[in-house]
Amino acid sequence: MTPHGPHGRRSAHRAGPPRWSKALLLPPLLAGLLVTGGTTAQAGVLTGNGNGNGNGRAVQLEDLDRGLVAVATDQGTFLSWRLLGSEVTGQGEQGVTGADFHVYRDGRRIATVTDSTNYLDTAGSPDARYSVAAVVRGRVTDRSDTVTPWADGYHELPLRKPADGVTPAGEKYTYSVNDMSVGDVDGDGAYEYVVKWDPSNSKDVSQIGYTGNVYIDTYRFDGTLLNRIDLGVNVRAGAHYTQFLVYDFDGDGRSETMLKTAPGTKVTRYDEDGDVVSERYITMPRADQRAGYSHQDDYRLSREEYYEHVVRMFLGWHEHPEVVAGNWPATLEAAFGIEQRHAYPLTHAAAEDLADHFMDVYAPSRSARNNLRAFEGFILDGPEYLTVFDGASGRELETIHYKPGRHDDGLMWGDYAMARIEPGNRVDRFLATVAYLDGRRPSAVFARGYYTRATLVAYRWDGERLREDWYVDSGWTPMANPFNAGPHGTDGTDPEFGTLTTQGFHSLSSADVDADGKQEIVYGSATIDHDGSLLYSSFDEAPAGSGGPATPARLGHGDAMHVTDIDPQRPGMEIFTVHEGGASAPYGSALRDAATGEVLYGTYTGVDTGRGMVGDIDPTQPGLETWANTNVGLWTADGRRLGATTPGTNMSIRWAGDMTTQIVNGASGATPSIDDWRRGRLLTADGTLTNNGTKGNPSLVADVLGDWREELLVRTADSTAVRVYLSTELTEHKLYTLMHDAQYRAEVARQQTTYNQPSYPSFYLGSDMDWAQVPVPHYRTARD
Repeated sequence: MTPHGPHGRRSAHRAGPPRWSKALLLPPLLAGLLVTGGTTAQAGVLTGNGNGNGNGRAVQLEDLDRGLVAVATDQGTFLSWRLLGSEVTGQGEQGVTGADFHVYRDGRRIATVTDSTNYLDTAGSPDARYSVAAVVRGRVTDRSDTVTPWADGYHELPLRKPADGVTPAGEKYTYSVNDMSVGDVDGDGAYEYVVKWDPSNSKDVSQIGYTGNVYIDTYRFDGTLLNRIDLGVNVRAGAHYTQFLVYDFDGDGRSETMLKTAPGTKVTRYDEDGDVVSERYITMPRADQRAGYSHQDDYRLSREEYYEHVVRMFLGWHEHPEVVAGNWPATLEAAFGIEQRHAYPLTHAAAEDLADHFMDVYAPSRSARNNLRAFEGFILDGPEYLTVFDGASGRELETIHYKPGRHDDGLMWGDYAMARIEPGNRVDRFLATVAYLDGRRPSAVFARGYYTRATLVAYRWDGERLREDWYVDSGWTPMANPFNAGPHGTDGTDPEFGTLTTQGFHSLSSADVDADGKQEIVYGSATIDHDGSLLYSSFDEAPAGSGGPATPARLGHGDAMHVTDIDPQRPGMEIFTVHEGGASAPYGSALRDAATGEVLYGTYTGVDTGRGMVGDIDPTQPGLETWANTNVGLWTADGRRLGATTPGTNMSIRWAGDMTTQIVNGASGATPSIDDWRRGRLLTADGTLTNNGTKGNPSLVADVLGDWREELLVRTADSTAVRVYLSTELTEHKLYTLMHDAQYRAEVARQQTTYNQPSYPSFYLGSDMDWAQVPVPHYRTARD
């Protein structure tokens, strides 16, 4: 299909049901932004952009050290270090301006670097000791600690692998490294590394079976294990269950860890020798203690227990609020489309009879994959918590009830309504990110659900307690029959947020899309404003040849999303998304204006378009290219198709010295590699593996060391260590560490969430950068 051009159709609205009169497509505030967009968005790039709100208030970021790294190469010893955001004074033709640097080998100055933050010492020896010092107005200051070269081209961070386990069904499982995050947990300016351990029986929420416990470890760079959080048996293992945020939320210079917990969650603390100092369960809220809940509770259901769960649900059918209100069939027989068998309220024998019919007749008739007699290992009941932990010690700081609770096993969420009956699926879809909602301080945002009911809640941690910023809830999607309905794409009951349903993705982003200095939550095909109001929810007309041509439809759910300045010729940022709605979705992929939700161009595919990516892979074209993994092809930022052949879509990395984008490949057991679209393979990470099967995600890609390039963090094949790879390609571009851009820093904290997506800065980063448009960071640290 020919894509819509830069002025293509759009249907975005702030609240309420879709309104399709062209005069009402754009809220007045956003219309004003479009009319004056060039000036407003440009000012946002320079002073808003998440590093300050345009009113002189500084954003809270980390007080990082120099991050000096030395790597032995065939040409000599490569050195790379950070330019801190506070050291930037302006912009030049090839980079930002600011501090220069003296480079020392074995205490003797060997060079002064002015045009970058890297250096190749061709005369260095393997045991040489290096340091660098900033030179500001001729004064030497802030000399770094000394480092020695990495001999193998990478650093190996040793890990303590959890012991193997056995499920209640007698199945053995082992552990491997999965997602990672970073934070300065002790305030020394260097990052610590937080590792999620997944069992080998980790599963998607729709897959049947028990899983082992999930562990969250915190390590120093030398492999010292500081603490381990055992989430316990009541948190299921899988990409959608455990989203852990590592960030300095209260501004004391030390990162906390915040995540969903449950009865049985405990923390083990270790000393410098690796010996256990203490083990302690989290503190249950008093109401749960009084109710008799215990850390010995096990809410995982066996097959027999799930059957009894269904019987109990049927016993209470006549009392369900939706039945009482007349919204659902008064009898289960009517819901299943069979003749009336029993009087209501049901007896236990009658409930069993209907449970047998449901499991053995009705469910299999809906789909051959419905084998509810084998349903086991799921957690459909019991308390759910949100806990804040001290990053260094692992000490529990506060535990509250998770908001919202699951309500039920997914019946109201639509888990029994589709042809594939999947209890515990839509109800247990979780997301999390960090966002600077007030333009100054970070908040934690946790989301539950996105296919049907969609919820988000934002908290601020003040060092003593969690305080709620706002709560967003689409309301339930109405169903005439919870056992036979199509709740996807149906508005929820909330008058403002009802159109959020089915718009959420397996990820989300924090970005100042409207240039007011405060970050919004890009929730897939919709965006929540910084104050918790609905900024827009994007709709468009389904094209000819689709399931519903000329019919307004949500852009809808998808698996991959990218938010940054993709087209520097346009004011503000853009959002590139792929969509899995198939024949009924307006697009398989689309580029939208981030401030308004307007579709700038898109491609109708008619199929589930599962993965997509953006990056400057072709420096002959302006802006970042966009592409997806079906018949979408490769596109320029301004909507020109370059061809059918595309790079990989699993993860990108900024690895090259010319500021182009590279791709991390290596999925389903293949050896990870970094590949350049023009030059070919730049790195083969032998002896390592990516995660998450076909997703092929590294444990982390982020600017955690050295200059502005990103590091590749991947697990060794046996998960006894994580390897950190650093680009040793010289660059003549000088840029501050990306961790001192508030959007990028929040995106790194978010990267571990569900289907890992790359982290992006608030400004355009590519080979054709106009350095005059790179913002000078305005931030404060715990020392300020």
